[in-house]
Amino acid sequence: MSNNDYIIDVKDLTKKFGTFTAVDHITFSVKRGEIFGFLGANGAGKTTAMRMLCGLSYPTSGSGTVAGFDVTKEGEKIKRHIGYMSQRFSLYEDLTVMENMELFGGIYGVKSKDLKERASDLLEKLNFVEERDTMVGSLPLGWKQKLAFAVATLHRPEIVFLDEPTGGVDPITRRQFWEMIYQASSEGTTIFVTTHYMDEAEYCHRVSMMVDGQIKALDTPANLKKQYNAASIDEMFRILARGAKRGD
Repeated sequence: MSNNDYIIDVKDLTKKFGTFTAVDHITFSVKRGEIFGFLGANGAGKTTAMRMLCGLSYPTSGSGTVAGFDVTKEGEKIKRHIGYMSQRFSLYEDLTVMENMELFGGIYGVKSKDLKERASDLLEKLNFVEERDTMVGSLPLGWKQKLAFAVATLHRPEIVFLDEPTGGVDPITRRQFWEMIYQASSEGTTIFVTTHYMDEAEYCHRVSMMVDGQIKALDTPANLKKQYNAASIDEMFRILARGAKRGD
């Protein structure tokens, strides 16, 4: 497989804060259109790693590319070519559904004519047409999460980073959200997702597991369970996490 088949391709990526090594020489690749689960306990280093991949922080050492841009010096270009959604902040609650779409479309540089068409398509797809003038703050949490994912894909990025996207939502909404992820993946969008829900890791094409700043396991969920003789990803995660030296 050539490097062009990879949307993320990093080697020995390392981030140090003084004498503390938060991310310790991680090497991995993510294929185009793949749903890639990036797992690890609190303190494992996955948030720091994700910040480097999103162009928000530069590595101390190592090399790699995200969406074809150099992670060591092209952070601004990376930010313009990816989508990002976080559980903690994704939408402005004091703006309407449509105003949020217009705001983020403008931030992402979508032309007004294209934005109007894409926003209409997304509202139809989400069954949100009647909610276009509704304040986001009054929407149920599950609706907000689905809208946030749609907004993160308005500019049609090649890759979308999802940071704990389903935290706090009910199981039915989580399943609907994953249906949206599968749909985006089937249309060629790469999904890079962190989650605390180990059952969600089973939905990913491949999963990596970080412990103490290093990737300790990476494979398909089926192969990982077989390798660790575990009945589930949750059991396999617990086996790996037992050896962790860093805590929350």
